[in-house]
Amino acid sequence: MNTNYPSFEEAMNAASLWCSAWEAEEISDEVLADRVSELLKSKNGVRGFFVISLSSDSPLMDRLPEALIFQLREAGELVVDITVKNLVMSSAMALHHKRNKSDHQKSSSQKIQRRCIEILRLLEPNTVKERLESFLQATQGEGKDVAFLARWNYDQEQKQCIVQGINSIAETTTKKEEA
Repeated sequence: MNTNYPSFEEAMNAASLWCSAWEAEEISDEVLADRVSELLKSKNGVRGFFVISLSSDSPLMDRLPEALIFQLREAGELVVDITVKNLVMSSAMALHHKRNKSDHQKSSSQKIQRRCIEILRLLEPNTVKERLESFLQATQGEGKDVAFLARWNYDQEQKQCIVQGINSIAETTTKKEEA
């Protein structure tokens, strides 16, 4: 694998291997974070890592190691962008799967949504806020992300689910601060 610019498929394969090794306690949190940091340098790398880590049954994204959180923060806007897009898509798709009575797929979308919310709470707040606000504008037909929503042909009810997913980040943060 070309670690500087892995293909999407190479990034998925590496992420799958590393998540499995971490889960089996064959590599430490620090080694995992160091390896993932190489993927976080490119769009294909970030996408491949998140495809595997967000959707898999691996507990990695439910028990985020500090070393990995550090690397996600260091990667900056690219990680924020991809995570927000995963939140948007999983929020809309949860409703789609509910409509189609596909409980397993709905549950998977909800898991991805929950994991994205938790990750976004840990990233640089101003960058996250700006990216989320852009998608909130898009649900109203304004701004640069309108094309993204249009590409997936999300209807008004799905856009409302996207808004709810975005708003739940602030709600989750507020509840934890009050506790």
